[in-house]
Amino acid sequence: MALTEQEIQEFNKKACQLRKDTIDTVYWAGGGHVGGSLSMMEIMVLMYYKYLNIDPSKPQWDDRDRFVMSKGHAGVGYAPVLADKGYFPFDMLKEFNHTHSRLGMHLDGNKVPGVDVSTGSLGHGLPIALGLALGARLQGKKWLTYCLLGDGECDEGSVWEAAMAASHFKVTNMITIIDRNRMMIDGPTEDVMKLEPFVDKWKAFGFIVKEVDGHDYNQLVDAIDFAIAEESGPVVIIANTVKGKCVGFMEDNYQWHYGGLDSEKVTECKECIDNYYCEI
Repeated sequence: MALTEQEIQEFNKKACQLRKDTIDTVYWAGGGHVGGSLSMMEIMVLMYYKYLNIDPSKPQWDDRDRFVMSKGHAGVGYAPVLADKGYFPFDMLKEFNHTHSRLGMHLDGNKVPGVDVSTGSLGHGLPIALGLALGARLQGKKWLTYCLLGDGECDEGSVWEAAMAASHFKVTNMITIIDRNRMMIDGPTEDVMKLEPFVDKWKAFGFIVKEVDGHDYNQLVDAIDFAIAEESGPVVIIANTVKGKCVGFMEDNYQWHYGGLDSEKVTECKECIDNYYCEI
């Protein structure tokens, strides 16, 4: 179902705030995986402000939906979302990746409320999400598992082993989303390890594929709603995004997969983000 203009405005306001919170967290940390954190933000807004059945006051609630951040290096963008939802105080972000902080570069599920799975060794998220989904099915539970992957990690064989198993067991209570920003730490994905024809590969592994603009809320909502309702087999949503979205000097620049920011760059980043949201 299409979103109302008011809903889109509210989601844009939230994404704007969270992108700026991410920039601040990178600054406080001295560095972070900023490019892929900015590219995923519309997806994260929909996850945490529309779809996930969660209760931040009860992070271990048995019947909550599970979210697996397979691209665990995007913790610098994930942590501001969790703080905004109330899983921990916002001021904890000022200690992100500092010595003795609970917020490491890759968020630890044993230390950070709201994190269902510790990730960061790329290629592990989808197999874990598959196990969660199969466990829910065996127990007759209705909660869903959502898994967000980076496209670069789809170089890993474990992703495709999990995909093969998900198709074989017709796992329909797992929604797989790929942040397809086409950039990884060493360069464009198609130069480092070619993924195309990406859609055809997922189809060959038995998935129903929905390819969308990962910055368009209506396209994302249509695809997620389809995936939730689909009962014939697993669905993967390939969300085409822009690395470093909203910050001009970072966009489509793999050199901003990871980086640090001084106070002047922070100001420039926030001006870019504000300008972007003034134009839409």
